[in-house]
Amino acid sequence: MSKAGSPSSEGMSRLLIRLMTATVYAVVMLAAILYGRPIGLGVVLGIAAMLAVSELYGFTRREYRMPNEVFGVLAAGAMPIAAGVWGQTGLMAVLTLLVIAALIWHVAFRQVRTSDTAVTVFGAVYVGFLLAHLVLLRSLDAGTELALATILSVWANDSFAYIVGSTMGRHKLAPRISPHKSWEGFIAGTLFTILVWICVGLVADTGLSLAALTLTGVCVSFAAVVGDLAESRLKREAGVKDSGRLLPGHGGFLDRFDSLIMVSVVAYYLVLLGGA
Repeated sequence: MSKAGSPSSEGMSRLLIRLMTATVYAVVMLAAILYGRPIGLGVVLGIAAMLAVSELYGFTRREYRMPNEVFGVLAAGAMPIAAGVWGQTGLMAVLTLLVIAALIWHVAFRQVRTSDTAVTVFGAVYVGFLLAHLVLLRSLDAGTELALATILSVWANDSFAYIVGSTMGRHKLAPRISPHKSWEGFIAGTLFTILVWICVGLVADTGLSLAALTLTGVCVSFAAVVGDLAESRLKREAGVKDSGRLLPGHGGFLDRFDSLIMVSVVAYYLVLLGGA
């Protein structure tokens, strides 16, 4: 039997903390999608976007960038909320205001460099603008089902890619960026992502054909991996392991949302093209 403080008890404690955090995250996201309507989901994602982009700005400062956190954090938080209230028009209005404000800031202060302005806009667009597309997806006729398919497929992709990759993975997917990812895990994640989309299409009237659901599943899986690798590359360049410490057992908000950020915009345009 392991003693308190032993490696095995510490490992169980970390696992329990990780599971508790994941449970709270899942409950909040599912409740926002099922009961929050677009505006409720927009508020939840807006708060998450503000925290995630704040983490991003934090580790870009390690590379001597000086983003305007006030503009970037406020814009990232406002984008999902504006998408929930005014749709795509509101989202584009916030994006436009951000660019104008960043340019005025750049002109007004000589010490501000082009890289500072670029990081300010990039951070808000990368996190807030892309994530806001999940709110736009929720606003469609079959929005509840499509948003559920999106988030459930991301979870399925992460889970089965990890399970298969950690037990059967032999061929590295991107060893220089994320050494633990494997092609075996990627294939498993893709298959289960496709399965989630097909199952949702079978139990709900999404307006998507079997071919469209399958294609969406494939592209969502690819987007999830790209989102994860992109965030890993950003952290590696800045020399940090986790984006933050706000989510016990999971690192930061950017760590938790990295796949969903990319998947949201890909899923939105694919289901539109598919006829949803």
